[in-house]
Amino acid sequence: MTRIILHHYPQSPVSEKVRVVLGIKKLAWHSVEIPRLPPKPDLMPLTGGYRRTPIMQIDAHIYCDSQCIIRELERRFPEPTLFPSGAAGLPWALSRWTDGPLFALALSLVLGAQADELPRDFAADRGRLYFGPDYDLHALKGDLPHILAQLRTQLGWIEQQLAGGQAFILGDAPGLADALVYYLVWFIRGRYAGGAALLEEFSHLLDWEARVRAIGHGSASDMTANEALEIARRSRPQATEQGDARDPQGLTPGMHVAVVPDGTGGDPAVPGTVVTVGAQEIAILRKDTRVGEVIVHFPRAGYRVECI
Repeated sequence: MTRIILHHYPQSPVSEKVRVVLGIKKLAWHSVEIPRLPPKPDLMPLTGGYRRTPIMQIDAHIYCDSQCIIRELERRFPEPTLFPSGAAGLPWALSRWTDGPLFALALSLVLGAQADELPRDFAADRGRLYFGPDYDLHALKGDLPHILAQLRTQLGWIEQQLAGGQAFILGDAPGLADALVYYLVWFIRGRYAGGAALLEEFSHLLDWEARVRAIGHGSASDMTANEALEIARRSRPQATEQGDARDPQGLTPGMHVAVVPDGTGGDPAVPGTVVTVGAQEIAILRKDTRVGEVIVHFPRAGYRVECI
């Protein structure tokens, strides 16, 4: 039996994206609530230092980044599909907008609007993580009119897409595209005081938002961090070594590498030995005294891999 364990916390917007996917697929899963800020001592044994949220664990396989998580859920549980139109390429391309520029605008809005109210440690952590070492949340606050103008324009694109009469973004059945957009609408509504006013002009988007919300999150049951770690410790990760002859970096199974998100967020690199490598994913084997061997999976898009 495949046991899905999601390491997350309720307020995490990216976790909401994954929770919606779990709802679309009507899956049962276990919920391990993790701290919002480092240190995360009961998560690091699984990830080797990767600190972003969420993480999915299936036995001794650890999936980092929502890209990796969602691809694995679709692979293991193909029905109901996240691609009811039959084509996966466009939704994944859409994710580079929703998880990139649109997410950055939503973060700028929420953090900028609360620049004077956020706890100092939270502001310092998220400012550094998302905007680099020279972050200035008060500068974002001063730029809110511009940020709102940019968000209003781009939310209008979603409104135009939904104006054709379909129930969901790419048709009459929900899919990945809906999760990709919904989590940002959820974030804006829930974390920005003016969120409802910003969204109210988009009538088609509001109707769609209610339909996605009604999907729910599947069936979740609580699990402790210690239980999740014990599951990893008792499991043996299974994976056949697989290379990619066309890999531009010449990565092959057995190489020692370190993987880190692109950008200037100050994330620690995760070292390990390559098990599988391809155009969409790299998986590395690593060992930890608390859990033994685990295989940690990362997407290639948005991540840097360096030989060590």
